[in-house]
Amino acid sequence: MSKVEKRDFLLTGLLFGLLMVGVWWAQSHLNAYLVRIFNTACIYVVAATAYNLVNGITGQFSLGPNGFMAIGGYTVALLMLPLSQKQEVYFLQPLMWPFNAFSFPPSFFLLALILGGLLASLVAICIGVPTLRLRGDYLAIATFGFGEIIIVLANNFIPLTNGALGIKGIPEYTNLWWTVNWAFWTVFALKNLVNSSFGRALKAIREDEVAAEAMGINLFRHKLLAFALSGFFAGVAGGLFVTLISTVSPTLFTFTMTFNLLIIIVLGGLGSLTGSTVTAILFAFLQEGLREVEAPHVIGSWTFPGIPGMRMVVFSAILVVLMIFYRRGLFGRRELSWQDFVNLWSRRRKVHGIS
Repeated sequence: MSKVEKRDFLLTGLLFGLLMVGVWWAQSHLNAYLVRIFNTACIYVVAATAYNLVNGITGQFSLGPNGFMAIGGYTVALLMLPLSQKQEVYFLQPLMWPFNAFSFPPSFFLLALILGGLLASLVAICIGVPTLRLRGDYLAIATFGFGEIIIVLANNFIPLTNGALGIKGIPEYTNLWWTVNWAFWTVFALKNLVNSSFGRALKAIREDEVAAEAMGINLFRHKLLAFALSGFFAGVAGGLFVTLISTVSPTLFTFTMTFNLLIIIVLGGLGSLTGSTVTAILFAFLQEGLREVEAPHVIGSWTFPGIPGMRMVVFSAILVVLMIFYRRGLFGRRELSWQDFVNLWSRRRKVHGIS
């Protein structure tokens, strides 16, 4: 390990330690509302960086992350929902076997998240085998269709999903310890993957598939692996989300979820994990802050009724403005590194005359 690698390793460990101290402080001092926003922001980080692996790093236009999040969310809900609660929730039709015969204890929450991610990854492979041979708009239409199929199944496969009623009373296992850890290690894993030979192959596919194939890169295998890995983290994000809000229903993972993630990765910069991380956090806070736009207002003798959906109008307007002035997003394809901070610190020392 070189000197620079040791430095980066130590700084990464220090950052992780500071994050854990921050989580401990936030759990004790912040109100439940702010904690909920931070939790949502971290879940968006997991989902958005995974989505950017396919759309930004590999250059494949997918519109199906909501389907993978739904698979992970329903899987975790079915595994963690207590047996007594299952009997109360499934009153239209009884829950199918084997989920009606067991329930995971709280200590198995991590296992449930991993299983939800693995199932989403397996479905991603099954979907990717036929669809990843397509390109551009055709791939987008195919993956969009997959997401819609999952929502239709969630509405109609009542013995498993309880249909449009959804599953309520899911234990709230998700907290800042879980979300911050998953966000940190997801970004850490994807960053190292992107900087590896596999990641360079994905970038080559993004730039020119013909040239990449001529250099000996197996296009289909690399696309499929990236798609499966993205599906895994999307499934985990879905599992964290449903155990945060304690309910899951088909309306939770409609195309709006994909649209939100698409806004995040485009605003941050397609191909930039740093951009996806920063804009995911900003998106979560803006999403809550802009609720005021949808609320009714009284100005003098005038009463203005609230307009549902105005938040998305504002987000869309922001997207239009940024695409005009920052066509590649806030970060483009640039990634922040520890060397950037070291260089910035060195310049500050020089400006202040510190040797």
